[in-house]
Amino acid sequence: MAVESGEPDLQFRDPEKAEQLTDRLEALMDDIGERVTIMHVCGSHEQAIAKYGLRSLLPDGLTIRMGPGCPVCVTDMPEVDEAVALAEEGKIVATYGDMLRVPGTEKSLDDAKADGADVRVVYSASEAAEIAEEEDEEVVFFATGFETTAAPTAAVLTAAPPENFSILSAHKYVPPAMEVVAELPDTDVDGFLAAGHAATITGYGLFEEFVEDYEVPTVVGGFEPIDILFGLAKLLEFIRDDEPGLANAYQRCVSEEGNVPAKETMWDVFETTTGEWRGIAQIPEANLVLREEYSQYDARGRFDIDVDTTSSNPLTEECLCGEIMAGKADPDDCALFGEECTPQDPVGACMVSSEGPCKIWLEYGGQPDI
Repeated sequence: MAVESGEPDLQFRDPEKAEQLTDRLEALMDDIGERVTIMHVCGSHEQAIAKYGLRSLLPDGLTIRMGPGCPVCVTDMPEVDEAVALAEEGKIVATYGDMLRVPGTEKSLDDAKADGADVRVVYSASEAAEIAEEEDEEVVFFATGFETTAAPTAAVLTAAPPENFSILSAHKYVPPAMEVVAELPDTDVDGFLAAGHAATITGYGLFEEFVEDYEVPTVVGGFEPIDILFGLAKLLEFIRDDEPGLANAYQRCVSEEGNVPAKETMWDVFETTTGEWRGIAQIPEANLVLREEYSQYDARGRFDIDVDTTSSNPLTEECLCGEIMAGKADPDDCALFGEECTPQDPVGACMVSSEGPCKIWLEYGGQPDI
């Protein structure tokens, strides 16, 4: 059963509040008396945890792992290949900045741009549509991300964009990926810290069925240090009480029902289908594709996309990005980490985005050795 947090006044970076919460975590772990593993499902959570050194505050026996919560990291290699092929065929390809250096099988969009392709960085789907209004050429928006970006993409399509505008959808839907992690036979995840920004769209009520089906405590959390520590405390309370509960620890942004108009728009335009999450698995109903009513904007239907995958980086076979995103490995378990794979020369997608766990660990030091 869902419960509200009951915490009216969180001071997001208050050291005194942080100390109180870490004491609370310590006491809860003493009550539990065994090791606990929490998985968060968002690159922004990992960024805050690493940036503010929150792992150094955790009591012994409490481990936090990152799950499949970086949209750039789970964008599959063939999806990048499609965007590269369209750019090389003369289409204007617009996408978010952190997608440019994500490796495809042979090239990234950054490589295609260096070879003369017209690849542009945008901050939104609407900005890509504005480019289409200004240009005569075909403009393809390489649309990536979870519910937080899928809803704005859908809004653009419902507003009758220019005829030379289309979407190459690589949007993903998070809940089925959480189910895959929960079903892994060797999973040791005791609770999930769900992403607050996606829940602003979906609402925390979306997770009720997940909690009931998998009997895993789940708390929707924000992204400031106090938000995260508070969310962890709520999870440990559920674990101590052996209760597969659901809580909203991000009440200033998230409601039970979410943003209803945004959800309606998203599901009017998109439907789910089975698709590959890079390095993790083929996940049922976790990719978002355009419905038939919007097929005129689907780049896959509009163009014959000729993808060249004749050669690839042999180091790709050694990359552990998929295992890291599934919570089965840490970035420094990968032999390529910080050596052959760096932000300047990434092998895996996890080293590219500011939400990628490998880039975050390299930037902030990862797991503190104290």
